[in-house]
Amino acid sequence: MTAANAGRWNLIGLSITLLTVFLAVLWAFPLYWGIVSSLKPENEVVRPYIELWPDTFTFEHYIFALTETEIGRWYINSIATAAGITILTVSTSMLCGYALSQLQFPGRKALYLLILASFMVPTQTLIINHFVLIANMGMLNSWAGIILPQLIHPVVIIVYKQFFDSVPKDFREAAVMDNASEFRILFKIYMPMNWGVTTALSIVVFIWSWNAFLWPFLAVTRTNMMTITVGITQVNDTFGISYASQLSAAVLAGLPVALAYLLFQRRVTQAITLSAGIKG
Repeated sequence: MTAANAGRWNLIGLSITLLTVFLAVLWAFPLYWGIVSSLKPENEVVRPYIELWPDTFTFEHYIFALTETEIGRWYINSIATAAGITILTVSTSMLCGYALSQLQFPGRKALYLLILASFMVPTQTLIINHFVLIANMGMLNSWAGIILPQLIHPVVIIVYKQFFDSVPKDFREAAVMDNASEFRILFKIYMPMNWGVTTALSIVVFIWSWNAFLWPFLAVTRTNMMTITVGITQVNDTFGISYASQLSAAVLAGLPVALAYLLFQRRVTQAITLSAGIKG
């Protein structure tokens, strides 16, 4: 490579790096703005000009959110519903993926095509049907009413099926010769090789469930049954809307997800790569 070509590639690399840094700053600025604004007094937040740094730091809005709202209850609701959705989604998807991959039964191909076709149906289009069904079953304002309509994650089934397809058939044949049941084959042979994928999928499903807003917003009207994403919309002070208080509640709502991502970043990236490969 000549010096001219090397210089050209270095210039292209520098341009891409600068563009990446610019886009990263552009993406992160709203997060920075929200956190900094939550540390300002309300009179500074509503000023008509931009201030990138507070004149006065205060934690009064966080104290207000923690002591004057039901944020503790909202945390419990979010943890319970997100954990329920994660456990049920991962366990049922695992069983379905194993059946589609390893078992022969009538309607197997039709079921698989139906799951693939569900990718073309946005979950938002099912909201009215979900609401009518949950209302008729008397499950509004309950954890079950929040959990059940959010168990639709076909990508998890497809990821499991692809993994089970990739396992050599020799393992299954040897187990069948030893008269092992299907459950034993699944949990004693396949799943020990699958815990990494299961962990990654569980983390991502939990984050999806924690961040869900539209369905919990429609399914819950009582303040004490709201999840954290819905509850923060109720954070107001005596004089009406307080932007700083709402921002502090939003920061508290997003904190567990941010910590989970930082702690399990590799697993989250693995699951997103798997799901992106399926959807692509």
